[in-house]
Amino acid sequence: MKILVIGQSVVDKINSSKNKITQAGGIYYSILGLNSILTTYDEVTLISSVSKNSYKYFADEYDKVNKKYLNWSDIIPTVTLNIYNDRERDEQYDSINSSLYIRNNLLNEYDGILLNMVSGYDISLDQLKRMRQNYKKTIYLDVHTMARRLGKDMRREFRVIPNFLEWAKNVDIIQTNETEFTCLIDKKNDIDIAESILNCGVKYLIKTMGNKGTRVYSKDGNEIKSVFLSAVKVKVGTSVGCGDVFGSVFFYNYIKKEALNNILIKANKASAFAASCNDVESMRKLSNEL
Repeated sequence: MKILVIGQSVVDKINSSKNKITQAGGIYYSILGLNSILTTYDEVTLISSVSKNSYKYFADEYDKVNKKYLNWSDIIPTVTLNIYNDRERDEQYDSINSSLYIRNNLLNEYDGILLNMVSGYDISLDQLKRMRQNYKKTIYLDVHTMARRLGKDMRREFRVIPNFLEWAKNVDIIQTNETEFTCLIDKKNDIDIAESILNCGVKYLIKTMGNKGTRVYSKDGNEIKSVFLSAVKVKVGTSVGCGDVFGSVFFYNYIKKEALNNILIKANKASAFAASCNDVESMRKLSNEL
């Protein structure tokens, strides 16, 4: 299979009760997840921005994929992540890169597109609409930092995402965590949120819920259905990147046409291992777990 991955690279500065560390972040975790399950017949192409000064953090995984569309910038964002045991992490950017350039005339050579909105500004809605016009196979959207506005001092604050139904009309699968789920539209009830999104033509709406598990919403005729799978119990590390790993494993097995239950089991197992890690050095052992 040929897979296209789109999303910004960032450098993570992680502050948690377990450690303080600087390492690769952003779309790096999606690439790490894919590299852990690819076969010799698969190829991943990455569209992202990187810089010479920080590429050392990314090289181990990025050097395994097709880098012909990488954009070399003078600098990429550094994101300070403050990790808490009892609430959502804080995020503060030091800069934001411009939208990535997409070569729409080449999209159809890929079997699936994984779009992870790492910064929330990775591509624009107009870019997504043009992608959809040119590409009819699976587009997987991880909402990620779309759910956070730029606040004071470049801090990212949760908000209802403007015009998100327009985004939903142009993708096939949407992934959120619990907080991001409530940011999709201005409704409080989970079923109402899911129905609004699925009515846009989305096949699956995924809500990851940390140590509680994962719920996937779909529509059968006029009926909203959902499948729930409990989380694999692990001793949690920083948990940074576990949602991205979940998404990459779900996406890969979906375009391989696996059954939904099997996809969920594999994605849950991968994200549980990622959640147990305190750094990317540990996370690189994911392939052994899978």
